[in-house]
Amino acid sequence: MERHREMEAVAEGLWGLAEEHERWGDVTAAVKCLEAIVQSHVSFLPIVEVKTRLRIASLLLSHSHNLSHAKSHLERSQLLLKTIPSCFELKCRAYSLLSQCYQVVGAIPPQKQIVNKALELVSSSGDGYPAKLWSCNFNSQLACALMIEGDYRNSISALENGYMCATDMLHPELQMFFATSMLHVHLMQWDDESSVERAAERCNEVWELIQPDQRQHCLGLFFYNELLHTFYRLRICDYKKASQHVERLDAAMKDDLQRGQHIQELTAQLDFIHQRLAQFDLHHNERSALYSQQVELQNQLRAINGLNYSSNSQASMYKLLLAPPPIDGEWLPKSAVFALIDLMAVIVGRPKGVFKEGVRRLQSGLHVIEEELAKLGIREGMRESDIQRSDIWTAGVYLMLLMHFLENKITIELTRSEFVEAQKMKDWYARFPTMLQGCDCVIEMLRGHYSHSLACFDEATFHFIEASKLTESRSIQSMCHVYAAVSYICIGDAESSSKAMDLVGPVYKIMDSFVGVREKTCVIFAYGLLLTKQHNLQEARRNFANGLRVAHQQLGNIQLVSQYLTILGALALALHDTVQAGEILRSSLTLAKTLYDVPTQVWVLSVFGDLYREMNEKANELENSEYERKKEDDLQKRLLDAQSTVWHLELVDKVRIEAQPPHVMDLKRATAGPSKVDLDIPESIGLPNQPPAPLSRLREVDYGRSGKRKL
Repeated sequence: MERHREMEAVAEGLWGLAEEHERWGDVTAAVKCLEAIVQSHVSFLPIVEVKTRLRIASLLLSHSHNLSHAKSHLERSQLLLKTIPSCFELKCRAYSLLSQCYQVVGAIPPQKQIVNKALELVSSSGDGYPAKLWSCNFNSQLACALMIEGDYRNSISALENGYMCATDMLHPELQMFFATSMLHVHLMQWDDESSVERAAERCNEVWELIQPDQRQHCLGLFFYNELLHTFYRLRICDYKKASQHVERLDAAMKDDLQRGQHIQELTAQLDFIHQRLAQFDLHHNERSALYSQQVELQNQLRAINGLNYSSNSQASMYKLLLAPPPIDGEWLPKSAVFALIDLMAVIVGRPKGVFKEGVRRLQSGLHVIEEELAKLGIREGMRESDIQRSDIWTAGVYLMLLMHFLENKITIELTRSEFVEAQKMKDWYARFPTMLQGCDCVIEMLRGHYSHSLACFDEATFHFIEASKLTESRSIQSMCHVYAAVSYICIGDAESSSKAMDLVGPVYKIMDSFVGVREKTCVIFAYGLLLTKQHNLQEARRNFANGLRVAHQQLGNIQLVSQYLTILGALALALHDTVQAGEILRSSLTLAKTLYDVPTQVWVLSVFGDLYREMNEKANELENSEYERKKEDDLQKRLLDAQSTVWHLELVDKVRIEAQPPHVMDLKRATAGPSKVDLDIPESIGLPNQPPAPLSRLREVDYGRSGKRKL
């Protein structure tokens, strides 16, 4: 017994020394202190060894890339714990850490096995508060693992179990975590709109349960909830409400950035005071005044961070924690969340032609992403095989965001006929094919849009058809078929028109079954073009008028409205309604100028030329012809500049992009989501499909002191 007490005292001393090293940021020294216990020739009690190994594993998971070492410590702890009859908290902690470790290395089946064992342990331990808390933890991790595999139904079931535990605990913040996580999975699954709407309404109801003074400490949950609601509103094409959510997100982001700047200023003042207090020649009165200032600054920092929320002001600047303890962790890194807000602002504003602000937000978001990728060592020429395994998840977040930013940037550039800028789309996918799995569809679609913009219509049809094969989303497949049909129509021969009808016909029959009106407005446009080709002008005119009403009133996409107006003006002229033709064409030209859409401007001006000739207005015809020639010359210069680059032929080439990943097994779970990204939203294909971050430590236990200090 005396021997055991001596060894425990040694362990206490080494634990304390490790804690001191960790406090000063020397994690290597902290690990060495702890390893001195587990590598000792003298045996310690099993419980001492378990606590030490768990502490080592926690440090390695948090601060290193040495995942295999962490995994071996955790698996050894599992074996030792089998010989110890009680130790509920220790066993739960070991299960939780091992589950996280398996997830990071991509071993999802073993992770599910471990979590299910943990849930069995919890269910056999009664229904006390600690058991419920650990049940929330493990249900969250199980839901995350299931979502990675694309098993949405069982993922929602696990989250529902967690939600019920949180409800029994009367813990609204935990309820909110599970409610938002369920909304996330419903958005990924999208069985039907009513289930998504109910999940969104539940989030709103639970948020109201959180006391107003406590909500300010749940900033991560606020951003998570608001972004999910934005995704939902964009998916159903409710741009008005989506804009309201983006405005709230913008305001909260601005407040947080100001708060961070204030923390930096206070921290800098504190550092200066610490330096002054370290001087030995200070007068007593001066030292006393400095101590008073120090206390005042520390109180201000505590007030900013909130009581018992974060004792580390610097850490709170760079993290967006979901809520106060026992909830631990982020949904996404703070920089990724703020970049995502920029992206949402672009997506909401782009259909309205708000390009100046959109370009600013694109530049802002891309700057943030490039900075974060650089921190991970991801620079020009680097490939996914060069990334540390423990950085794969974070890198996947920023790479997926990068692709969405580039997608929107390229779409704006194609609208504004900036073809050379739009060519820079393939390099990232070629270098990170596994981590950007699901983006192959987006790239083929962008190649199709680029080819169509350069009048390479046959090549455009190829890329759109290939894109439709690369997704399981019925919505995206339908849009690809509509885009391909429009390109076929532009080719102009009878065979191509027949192919266009084969693509448009099936989508036209089911267009009212889609969520929102994005597909409907586009398929009506393509079908109207086919009616025009068949010289069924009156029916085409009615068709286009219906599409224009939907595009204007519900979708609010002014580029599509401009194109609808142009063809309606041409139809009015063909039907000799010159007065209406002139009015419609003037509106279309105004919108095309607003968008800097040169091809549509040229199209409108050519129809204006026909109008002036029919009305025998020679002066207007001559003036219009000169303006049209100027715009045509501008467009031709842009086309020639694009065609002369090394990228052009590679982009329009009728070959699908193929990239062979070097280490598929290691990188398969890089993006922590299903292999296909089928959560599409208007104006952007797919979403960063990160599942909710697991509650890695719902009950934080510090084993550095023999378990004497808890929570």
